[in-house]
Amino acid sequence: MKKQSIAEIKVLLNEDNLTSEEWEILVQDDRKGVQTLLKSYQRKKEHEKILINQFEEMQQYEKKAFQNGAERIAGVDEVGRGPLAGPVVAAAVILPKDFRLIGLNDSKKLKENVREEYSAYIKEHAISYHISFINNQVIDQINIYEATKKAMYEALSGLTASPDHVLIDAVHLPNLNCSQEAIIKGDASSISIAAASVLAKVARDQFMKELHKEFPGYGFDKNMGYGTKVHLDGLAEFGVTPYHRRSFAPIKTLGK
Repeated sequence: MKKQSIAEIKVLLNEDNLTSEEWEILVQDDRKGVQTLLKSYQRKKEHEKILINQFEEMQQYEKKAFQNGAERIAGVDEVGRGPLAGPVVAAAVILPKDFRLIGLNDSKKLKENVREEYSAYIKEHAISYHISFINNQVIDQINIYEATKKAMYEALSGLTASPDHVLIDAVHLPNLNCSQEAIIKGDASSISIAAASVLAKVARDQFMKELHKEFPGYGFDKNMGYGTKVHLDGLAEFGVTPYHRRSFAPIKTLGK
């Protein structure tokens, strides 16, 4: 049997459709290029296995709720509590029972391009989702914690399908008409909360990138409103914008 070229073997491995006999032939191929490809392939498969196990572990809360009779489980999360500028954003999402997105995790642990890809996938496959923005003026009026809860309530009320169980990242919402669980680090423990985290993060980042076009001196496209050196330098040079949270330090001093 004629040996396949390195390029042909690479295609075979990428297609991931080798028989056990073909694999054994490659294992015995002493060409360095072939062995390098096999090691890379094995690392990839091991990483995939880790992600699959992680995804299955992150289904624990959803599986329990389904077993208890829930049919529509909503995950809720927020982003943007800490920045000095911009809104706090919450997302709620109801995923189908057979939803599968290997690699889904807390949005902060994902690269930007992966978050954006996952956000599009979640929107396409969700039963329902809604994203709520609470602006900086409201944050200043009612405080960031109350604004966060308001965003979560609005995200849930915007769903086109009513949930019968809600999974929330670390916040209890007392006025819901269904059962709920507040889960510490829920965005790394529940696929529904993780999905909401991704939707909220991508939406808020897009908002801040647009805001950067209007106010380019603060680095909003990179820091998303957090108090980085570039942002603080911008405040010192250009002052407070209409999008800054005037109840937050150091804005409340600068804004006087």
